This record gives sequence, structure tokens and C-alpha cells, in this order.
Amino acid sequence: MIYATLKTVHLLSIIVWIGGMVFTHFFLRPAVAQLEAPVRLRLMHDVLGRFFQAVLVASLLTLASGVWMLGRVAKQVVQSGGSFDMPLAWTVMGVLGVAMVAIFMHTRFALYKKLGRAVAASEWGAGGAALAQIRTWVSINLGLGVLVLLITLLR
Repeated sequence: MIYATLKTVHLLSIIVWIGGMVFTHFFLRPAVAQLEAPVRLRLMHDVLGRFFQAVLVASLLTLASGVWMLGRVAKQVVQSGGSFDMPLAWTVMGVLGVAMVAIFMHTRFALYKKLGRAVAASEWGAGGAALAQIRTWVSINLGLGVLVLLITLLR
């Protein structure tokens, strides 16, 4: 029962994170591109602030549930007299997951703050540059997230 609960939390967190990146990148961003810079940057700052709060929770839940599930499986194998060798797909998933969290933390705590400072100071050029950097890193994270899903589903 605990493993099923952990896996559910893990998957729901990933759905929120990857789904939010897809929505923001492919639907919201193109729609707001037609707005003038002050309106667009204020709106994106507000939306990203809410989204990044959700992703902060989702990313930490993803890491915690993943580590916990891995630990439970390893413990069960060892307790039954076996030797636990982590599958390659799990290793790749873990490494890419940690990389995604690191990229998100940089995006949230460095680039998003830069966007916030630019919006507060009405420096629209600097805000646009910060938003472009955020878009780049979100695109990279989205690519990594899709890669993790493919590895998981095709293993």
C-alpha cells in the first residue's frame, strides 16, 4: 500500500511539472507574445510565480518519493537474501531527475528573481532577456523530462 501511494505521488508530481511546462511553453507563451512588453512581462512573472511554487513542491515530492521507493525495493531485496543492483533505467531516471531539479532551482531562484527585479524596476529589456533565459532552461528541462518518460516507458 505504501509503495502504491508513493508511486501515485511520484507520478502526479511529474504530471504537474511536465504538464505545466508544456502548457506554458506551447500555449501560454505564444498567446501572450502579442501583448506589449509591460503587460506580457507582468503577466508572465505572475503566472511563473504561481507555477514555480507548484513545481517546487512537485520536484521535492518527486525526489522524496523516488528515493523512498528505491530504498523500499532495495531493502526488500536485501532482506530476502538477494543483492540489490539498481537497473540502468532507474539510474538514468535518478540522474536526470536530479539534473532537472538543479535546473529548476537555478531557474526559480536566480533567473526568476532577475525577472522580478526587472519587472519591479520597469526595465522591460532586461525583463525580456530574463524571460528568454527562463524559456531556454524550461525547454531543456522539458526535453529531459520527456527523455525520462521515454526511458521509463520503453525499458
